[in-house]
Amino acid sequence: MAPEPAPGRLPGLGPLAVIDIGSNSVRLVLYERLARTPTVIFNEKVLAGLGLGVETPGRLQAGGVEQALGALARFRQICDQMGARGLTVMATAAARDASNGPDFIAEVERICAVPVNVLTGQQEAQYAAFGVLSGFWTPNGIAGDLGGGSLEVVDVHDGDIELGRGKTFPLGGLRLLEASEGSLKKAEKLAADHLASCELLPTGEGRDFYAIGGTWRSLARLHMFQTGYPLHVMHQYTIQAGEALEFCRTVARGAVDSLDSIEVISRQRRALLPYGAIVLGQIIRIAKPRAVVLSALGLREGLLYERLDATERRQDPLIAAAGELALLRSRSPRHAAELGPWTGQLFEALGIDETSEERRLRIAACLLSDIGWRAHPDYRGEQSVAIISNANFIGIDHPGRAYLALAVYYRHFGLVDDALSPRVREMASTRLKERARSLGAALRVAYVLSASAPGVVPRVRAAAAGDKLVLRLPRDLARLDGEILRKRLDQLAKLAGMTAAVEID
Repeated sequence: MAPEPAPGRLPGLGPLAVIDIGSNSVRLVLYERLARTPTVIFNEKVLAGLGLGVETPGRLQAGGVEQALGALARFRQICDQMGARGLTVMATAAARDASNGPDFIAEVERICAVPVNVLTGQQEAQYAAFGVLSGFWTPNGIAGDLGGGSLEVVDVHDGDIELGRGKTFPLGGLRLLEASEGSLKKAEKLAADHLASCELLPTGEGRDFYAIGGTWRSLARLHMFQTGYPLHVMHQYTIQAGEALEFCRTVARGAVDSLDSIEVISRQRRALLPYGAIVLGQIIRIAKPRAVVLSALGLREGLLYERLDATERRQDPLIAAAGELALLRSRSPRHAAELGPWTGQLFEALGIDETSEERRLRIAACLLSDIGWRAHPDYRGEQSVAIISNANFIGIDHPGRAYLALAVYYRHFGLVDDALSPRVREMASTRLKERARSLGAALRVAYVLSASAPGVVPRVRAAAAGDKLVLRLPRDLARLDGEILRKRLDQLAKLAGMTAAVEID
């Protein structure tokens, strides 16, 4: 079935379907298209627990197999009715290591009507690392993917990985549970013994550890709620290493149901939390990372990233995602794109210095500055904050999200914080908040000049004349000058301790 035309969908090669047959879960994800920023249009998982029994007696158990095959039949039907143009099926440690794995894979291929790629441990590590390259901008650290049957680790640095250097260990949550016979003390010794031989981990000292996998995401979710964290976005949620280690020690004691906020974790996930905490705690002790950073992207997104050409891989995922939202929701995508260079020269005139990271955040904020225009004027700022702070962006940390939300909020509401949640402001540093206010004020000048029409702001130049900010209009735009423009320009200049003037060329 061919997908119907939909104005809210972007064109391209898609939808693309990936089925991931893991040791704990079987999951189908449908992506809108093959792109630098993978957008999910359907996501469903079944916790079949295929890995139970792979350690002892070495076979996939009948109950898990039956549940998995039932889910796969449903997944195949969904792919057909969604008009998926490609289906890829991957299987990991449970199917790879079980003695009856080949029989199970044959039945999967019959149901799904496509070949199944049974990944080696090296391939799992490689795709997990590609997932980190897909989801982060210039990551630098060790990536670890904890599944139900195995743990894969690989070094990620300078936006690249060393193929073939990934390591795999039999430390997945289900396998560790079985191998330790339910003894947390024995599980800790097994994890310590296996990881002591990993020469990659010590290279992670002072760098980030990128944590991938459902059990580690559940741990992070529990930490979020225990600490009252204001933003429930998992990707790039960051815990400093010392705090993460202390938290892992608490969870690894095993009294999971008595933990504060445990109700936010599904009962199906709770049994493996102590084992995930044990493995993560051992990694922190050996690697001594700066922080643990959660990645919502893993094997499946790594597979898609591998399919991109070199030019697409080099794209900034945040700018690409913001550009897509501008295309889908702004009055003029071209105007939104013009605001980046224009606010850059305005910041230069104001003497506002930027790091390379701050520059890319400013460009992204410009692209997002008009996505709330369809809302009631009194609520455009609030709606934009809600969209931006919770959007499925990648390549941006949580303080960066706060900057984007603040800048676009100020663009709509002016430099007042009355309707702004203080919890959003708490996530941004003082420096980022100051730059968000400056950008919001600059965007207010831009929109009163252009009314969102493209081709206007590039013709308006800004320059510093001593302590004065001068805005120069070409003669044919002279009628844009007026009280509201001068008022907004004065407000912007005051943020930099300057006065303002408008001149007609």
